[in-house]
Amino acid sequence: MQKRRILFITPLPPPVHGSAMVSQYIKENEELNENFICDFVNLSTSRNIDEIGKKSLMKYLRFIGAYFITFWKLLTHRYALCYLAITCYGIGFLKDAPFVLLCKLFRRRVMIHQHNKGMSSCVSKNPYKWLLPLVYKNTKVILLSWYLYPDIEQVVKKEQIIICPNGIPETLEKDLCFEHSNNVPQLLFLSNLIPSKGVYTLLDACKVLKEKGYNLVCNYVGGESKEITKDVFARAVEERGLTGIAIYHGPKYGNDKKAFFTGSDIFVFPTFYHNECFPLVILEAMQNKLPVISTDEGGIPDIIENGINGFVCKRNDANSTADAIEQLLNNKDKAIQMGQNGYRLFKEKFTLEQFNRSIIQIVKENI
Repeated sequence: MQKRRILFITPLPPPVHGSAMVSQYIKENEELNENFICDFVNLSTSRNIDEIGKKSLMKYLRFIGAYFITFWKLLTHRYALCYLAITCYGIGFLKDAPFVLLCKLFRRRVMIHQHNKGMSSCVSKNPYKWLLPLVYKNTKVILLSWYLYPDIEQVVKKEQIIICPNGIPETLEKDLCFEHSNNVPQLLFLSNLIPSKGVYTLLDACKVLKEKGYNLVCNYVGGESKEITKDVFARAVEERGLTGIAIYHGPKYGNDKKAFFTGSDIFVFPTFYHNECFPLVILEAMQNKLPVISTDEGGIPDIIENGINGFVCKRNDANSTADAIEQLLNNKDKAIQMGQNGYRLFKEKFTLEQFNRSIIQIVKENI
């Protein structure tokens, strides 16, 4: 029996970010490749973090190139399914929409994997109010969580929705002990230094805890941003009297990043980023048996069961974040139990194996 073809139009790394990494996992899915002929077109026009959000001739050329590659593939192959991971709002949507419309022009079945949110902010504006319904009509839409549905409900019907949480590879090489032996509690923040990821919220929370007499270290791991460079971060630390407490280590990868996870006691990610959906970094923390403190942004409440494997705090609220950290500092047994609970939840729901099985099932049911 001849294999059926699927066209995947998705961002692929580099740069490394959630949507690109999930697309890479799908590209490397052995069972998918055994059952179908899978063609990929790289939807990303950026090749590193610095290019994101900036205009350049090379990015325009990459867009044109990807569009013509897609046109040629559709012209020369009969695809049973076109799978697209597109941006659902703003300029990114205007860039990605032509790919969906091209697939529809060739009368191909379309499935959209939604890794972002923000549609509700532009659905009533031109040209989005007529272009969004055109793009999403008669498609299947994969969401990471039902918590993300309100953002798109004005355009997408519930019967179009398929829920598929993200998953990540299991990287623990040995059974990690639940209890850490740090004399001074180690907090970990892992993300680029973007204000809406909660960088300053956590600094202010550390200041509150310091003033209460707590001794701790808060390690920041991630790349600089245009809003917060290492020098800007250093000034913010000094202004709050947190020198030697809040420490910026820059971006870390591979074993260097793993060392921060295994050497930490609590993972804190107080994001209020408007486009936050299903942060993979929280899954990494759970895999490393850390209690997680975050917010109810996007689909995070589907990952963190409040009071079970961590705490869900108020957004952009240093006192709420400090209160959650304080509870874990005062009750080490509770912190350890939360880490255990998070690890079990990760194994049950959020491994790459689980994700791959879900994608295979979704494709088979909708092709």
